Amino acid sequence: MTREHAFHLQLLGVERTAQEDGAQGLTLHTSRGAIDSRLHEPPGGTGTAGIVWVFGAGGGLGGPAGGMYTRLATQLAPQGVTSLRLDYRRPGELAECVLDVLLGAAFLEALGVARLVLVGHSFGGAVVIAAGGSSAVVVGVAALSSQTYGADAVGNLSPRALLLLHGMADEVLPDTCSRLLYKQAREPKELRLYPGCRHGLDECREDVDRDLLEWLRRTLALPAA
Repeated sequence: MTREHAFHLQLLGVERTAQEDGAQGLTLHTSRGAIDSRLHEPPGGTGTAGIVWVFGAGGGLGGPAGGMYTRLATQLAPQGVTSLRLDYRRPGELAECVLDVLLGAAFLEALGVARLVLVGHSFGGAVVIAAGGSSAVVVGVAALSSQTYGADAVGNLSPRALLLLHGMADEVLPDTCSRLLYKQAREPKELRLYPGCRHGLDECREDVDRDLLEWLRRTLALPAA
């Protein structure tokens, strides 16, 4: 396989599956395997604001903090936000996971999304930082409990907005990771640290929900609630 082919992913078709957690199950069939995903659409159909959500190195769909991605995507849909929760084809392989996110972003753009935010946790933080500068519709990146490995592109995200959230009792990746990323990033950028909160953000669930929602609404230019 040539280097050119190694970094190319083509969407071949979309298979709709059963509804789950208030979302439409989707299988995105690509030239290099299938991506399991869940689509949350506003009541009136796809909105112009959108979010792609990805988890850590093991993949998955629910997100940290007790299923944050499902919870927030469901809450934002009535406000006109289309969310796509993506599982990875090859969990833990950074370059492959970045391709998955870029394909998800292109899929939402084809549906009519014009302003997109990427959200990732842990390993997924590096994934969305790496992918963020490669899509014209991305207006912001939120990295939660992020690792630094693979996140070298953080300095190139500007003028896209960057939000970094990290627990100060993180037992997997210390909060110094997000502090370093914040230092390397350019404006606009925000860093929120949570005392006593561990890697999964369960201990600060309500605070993280509140802060992330507030930032998402500003970044996606949503109408005031």
